[in-house]
Formats: sequence, C-alpha cells, structure tokens
Amino acid sequence: MSEAVKINYLSESDAEDLYLMMTSNADIFKRFFPSTLSQNESVENSQIYISKKKKEIQTKSEFAFAIRNIDGVVIGLVILKDIKLDSGEGELAYCLDKAEQGKGIVSKSVKFVSEFAFNELNLKKLKIFAHKSNLASIRVAEKTGFRWIKTISKAYQAPNEAYLDMELYELDYEG
Repeated sequence: MSEAVKINYLSESDAEDLYLMMTSNADIFKRFFPSTLSQNESVENSQIYISKKKKEIQTKSEFAFAIRNIDGVVIGLVILKDIKLDSGEGELAYCLDKAEQGKGIVSKSVKFVSEFAFNELNLKKLKIFAHKSNLASIRVAEKTGFRWIKTISKAYQAPNEAYLDMELYELDYEG
C-alpha cells in the first residue's frame, strides 16, 4: 500500500471532515450507504452522528472507525454493526472517498477492524454483504480472507430501487 493510513474512532473534531467526505461522494454512497449519508448532510448532522456513534461504542452495539490519511483527515469509514455478542457475530460495512480507492486502504482497514472484533469483542464470525456489481467490495472481502457463502435473494433495497440480491461473505475466527 502506497499510503499510510490510521484507523481509530471518530471524534468531535471530525465533523467537518466526515461531512465533506460523505457529501463529496454522495453519488457513490447513496446506493449502499444511504442512511449514513443522510445522517451527514451538514456539519451539524455529522456532529450528532459522531455523538451517536460514541454512545454506541460505549454500549458495544456498533463501532464506527474512521479511516484517516497521513494528515489525519477522514477519508473513509469501517463500521462493525449488527453485533450479536451472544452468538459471537457481527457485520462489516465500509466506504472510502473515491479519490483514495484502489490503494488497498479498505483491505488494511477491514483487517484491522476484524482483528479488533475477534480479539477485543471475542466475536467468532464476521459477515460482509456485497452486491455482485460492487467488484471493489467483493475484492476487499476476498483479499481479507472472507469466503463467499451464498447469494441471498432480495436481501437489500437501495433507495428508489427494487430489492437486490446480495452476496454473503464470512470470516471465522481462527484463534
């Protein structure tokens, strides 16, 4: 990977960076990240979003990690969500500024968050759902050791679209 990145939690000072990253990529995020996009349509909304994410971390219900460039600017997110501590499962979702894509940044970030999920939360299985047209997301899943499990019929509805079939990838804890 050509660029150094840092992965850590969002902080209050990230509101403007997050807002700019989300809105400048709205054309690509609107399909598979509509909720996150809609919660970051202003700096004020991003402040509320970050505050909500900090509370979710405290309750271990969801973990939003910022992907930062060498200057500390937020260029993407990896979200560990749908956490089921009782069964040891969670799901990963990720987005990255289009100017930063193709550099291995998301793969590095997914590996980091996967290790966190396994080592800190004692999860045993992680899932990634990707649409077959999202080749970059599928490459991330495959490069980070997730294996294709099955196609799930009508698993997701993007805004103003019919339900879409999604590809399920899973990674089991090997510790």
